Parts: sequence; structure tokens; C-alpha cells
Amino acid sequence: MDVVRVLAKLEPGGAQLSALRLSVALREHGIETRLLAGEACRAGLQLAREHGFEPECLRGELGRLQWAPSRAFAAWLAPRLAGAELVHAHMFGAWWAAAQVLAPEVPLVASEHNALTWPGPPQERELRAALPRVDHFFAHGPAARATVLKAGLAPERLAPGRSPVVGLAASPRPGLPSPRIVFCGRLAPDKGPDVLARALRRVPACPPAYFVGDGPLREHLEALAPDAVFAGWQRDPAPWVAGAAVLAAPSRADAWSQSVVTAMALGTPVVAAAVEGLPAVLADGRGILVAPEDPDALAAALDDVLCGRRRPDLAAAREYALGFTPELVAEQYAAVYARVSAELRSFA
Repeated sequence: MDVVRVLAKLEPGGAQLSALRLSVALREHGIETRLLAGEACRAGLQLAREHGFEPECLRGELGRLQWAPSRAFAAWLAPRLAGAELVHAHMFGAWWAAAQVLAPEVPLVASEHNALTWPGPPQERELRAALPRVDHFFAHGPAARATVLKAGLAPERLAPGRSPVVGLAASPRPGLPSPRIVFCGRLAPDKGPDVLARALRRVPACPPAYFVGDGPLREHLEALAPDAVFAGWQRDPAPWVAGAAVLAAPSRADAWSQSVVTAMALGTPVVAAAVEGLPAVLADGRGILVAPEDPDALAAALDDVLCGRRRPDLAAAREYALGFTPELVAEQYAAVYARVSAELRSFA
């Protein structure tokens, strides 16, 4: 099967990594992927190339296509979707545009990795209008799931999105101190790295802290936490997480978290904010949850883990995480692709 994968925005981020890793893993199922992007930055293009894909892009700069219904994007997609056996579009701007121009006999699969927060004008009417064209929808968190169900998506066309996680048997990066606190993710407001930077000041005898990732808050964070190490974006962050005393995930919004699940697989305790999908990920004692936007609560939980007063169920955490290997995730997606293709053929 030949699949066209459409990303509204191509940048170094969890949603993009998920889509690229899935595309690689699907080759074992005889599924080849052609990659299209509405907008892309240089680092995003490099990320795609490192995974073996040469994307075609509408424009080489980041804007609002993730959230906006763009007729220009749809028109650009139209000739490029010709000949596809199936289209899988990620983020509202991509699946809305594909829904406008895709031939009715071609299956359209959509993925929403984050809550639909509409940083600009809400596009709820456009969302409702496009959903009937979507043959199957993967929602990666409870907020996205609730939004599309409220907008009228039939429940039988909805499934939990799953992101492949790699590095589940990684060894610690040589030279890193132990113990250490690690944050792994975009240095952006939704991931809450500034909450961690403030919490570090409140942790007694705080060990070295590492921020693995990059983003618009970096300069601000360096001022807030001058003793922390800022490692920048890492394609393979698992060796930074392996062997850490604790991974902190102080997010303000998080549908799921590849870095949290990586830590769970590696036996690294997780302290995370109780937002959106993280309580489900860390349920049943698999991690420690704290109130969001609360540096004091985060610091207290980190100190509890560092001192051994609290300990997640690391065996249960690892068992959960091993359900997200690229092989298992690709098997699920390949089955959905085959089913929706067969269903459309039966109605033809």
C-alpha cells in the first residue's frame, strides 16, 4: 500500500516524531509513505531526512496551518494526493485541507495529537463540516477525543492514537552525573519547563538538572535556572533519561507524552503534572502526579523521590510502556488502514 502522510506543520516535536517513526515501522507491513507538509522549518526538514523521508512542502516557514482551514493548502494538496491509496493527515489544518480535495474513493485517516485549543479564531464550524469525510480518526488524548465526538464524529470511527516510542533499552549517556533530574521536551509554555525551573530552587540539596530539548523559552529558562544544563534538541533523548533519578513532566497541557513513556520503559521514576492525558498514563501507581502550575508541589514530589520516601511502581510502568514499541503500534495502524480501505471498496 502507498500512503500519503500529510503534516500541517513539520518541526522537531512529539507529533512529528510519532508520525515519522510510524512511517518507518509500517514498511515491515508493506506500506510505503510519501510525506507532504503544509509548512516546515529547517530543523523539521532535517528531522524528516534523518528518518529517510524527503518531504514536499508548501512553504518553508512556520505559521498557523496547524490550526487554520486554508484553501491554498487544499489546492496545493489536490494534485499531490492523486494516486494515493490512503491519506493519513495529522493536525486539523492538514485533515481539513485533505477533506476538501481528496477523491471520495480514497480513505482519509486523521490524527489529532493535541487538544484543539484554537490559538486564533475557533474553527468549530469548519471542523464539523470536515469530519464526515474522515473515515477513521485517531485522538491521542482525552481533550481531542471529546472535541471530535461533540462535533459529531461517529464513535465507531474513533480510536485512541498511539505513538511509537524508541530507545526502550537505552543505556545512560556516558559522563552524566547520578543522581540527576531530567526534563525532556520542547522548551515551550505548554510543557511547563519554567515550572520546573522554579521548583528546582525549592528542592533541598538539589542534584544537577538537565533540560533536554529546545524552544522559545530557552533564554528565559537559562536565567531562571542558571545551574541547569541545557542539552538542546536530541533526536535520541533516551540515553539522557536512562539512569536519571527522576524525570519531571510539569506540563500545562499534554495529551500523552513520549518522554514520560520512555522514562517508564527505562525504569526512571516520573513526577508529572496531573493534566489531560497524563493521569491515565501514570495511573495505578505508575508515576507520581502533582497539581499543575505549582512549583512547591513539584519540588516536594521530586524531593520525595530523590530521598526514597515515595517510589512509583516501576515494574507496572515498564509493562505499560512496552505496549508502545514501533512494531506494536505499526501493527495497529496497518490493521486500521486495511480495514478502512476494504470498507470503502465494499461500498464502491
